[in-house]
Formats: sequence, structure tokens, C-alpha cells
Amino acid sequence: MTADQSRQLGLIYSAALCLCATASDVLELARGGNRLVDRAPAPFSVAETFESVRSMIQPIAEEKSLALRLVHPVPERRVGHARALSRVLLNLATNAVKFTDTGYVELAARPIDSRRLEFSVRDTGAGFDPVLQRALYQPVRAASANGRHQFSSSGLGLAICRKLVKVMGTELQVETHPNWGTRFYFEVDCPPAGSAP
Repeated sequence: MTADQSRQLGLIYSAALCLCATASDVLELARGGNRLVDRAPAPFSVAETFESVRSMIQPIAEEKSLALRLVHPVPERRVGHARALSRVLLNLATNAVKFTDTGYVELAARPIDSRRLEFSVRDTGAGFDPVLQRALYQPVRAASANGRHQFSSSGLGLAICRKLVKVMGTELQVETHPNWGTRFYFEVDCPPAGSAP
């Protein structure tokens, strides 16, 4: 394969994986969403979770010449709901890459205290009007007045993220400013793997 063919295949692969994950989440939401999060937290690697997300969005980021930044906590081995965290981060990072034309997308996990982490996905896109935040998590949205969406037109990805984060016992929050970008973030209990009871 040529480099262009390889890049295009990567885009198709990333899109297919994202679509499969979203379809699975939508079906689970329709059933009530009780199985979106594993019942018991388990040891996992934040670095591996970030790398998995990066591998799926990298082809799209490369097409747009966007940098992908990863910020891991120390220690990075934690106890938590890895599957749910991965799905939230993938949804948010996919949106971030989709709606950012220049600059970077950053996935970060920063310690709040000895047990809690703040996970965030930040982009350097155009941001959006804070007035639109009320409609942000609605499962279906209409197009904006100029016909251009400033975030996912269906709203399913953010609705799923919000549900997943809520099931983990916290709230998904957002900050956005024109010409600065958007940052989605949430705090969750994620103690170091060695110190978990």
C-alpha cells in the first residue's frame, strides 16, 4: 500500500471502531443503561487507555495536522472503571478532533488528591456559544441558524458520555471560550492500584 492508502485505511478503521462503540452504547442506553459501567472497579493503566484512544483518533488528527497530547498521572496504574472511562474519552476526543481545524487535542488525567483524578479532553477549536450549553446533552439537536454545527449534530455521543460519567458517580462539565477552544472534564475516584482496598 502507498502512504495515502494506508492513511485512508486508518481513517476507515477508526471510523468503524468508533461507530461500533457508539452503536453498542446506544443499545445499552435503550435498555436503561445499567450495564454501561462494570459493576466493580478494577486495576488498569491510564497510559494504555490513553494510547488506545489515541490509536483510534490518530488517522483523523494526522489528516488535519493536529497534535495529540497525552498527560498521565503519577502513578498511572489506577483502580477504576476502565471500559467506561475509555468510551467517554473516545467520544470526547473524537468530537474534539472533528471540530478542531488547527492546534491540538489534549487528553489529560491530573491528580486532585491521593485518590481522585480529573480527566479532561481539551481542544483548540473555535469553541461554542455558552448559551448553547443547555442543549448540549440532548440526544437529538437541530442545526444551528447558519446550518453549521459547533458540536455533534446528533448529540448521542455527549448524551452517552454524560450517562457514563453519572453512573461513575460524578458530573461531566465543560468550559469553552471563543478562540480558546473547549474543555470537557470530570473528577472520578481512581486510587493508585497499590493502595486500593
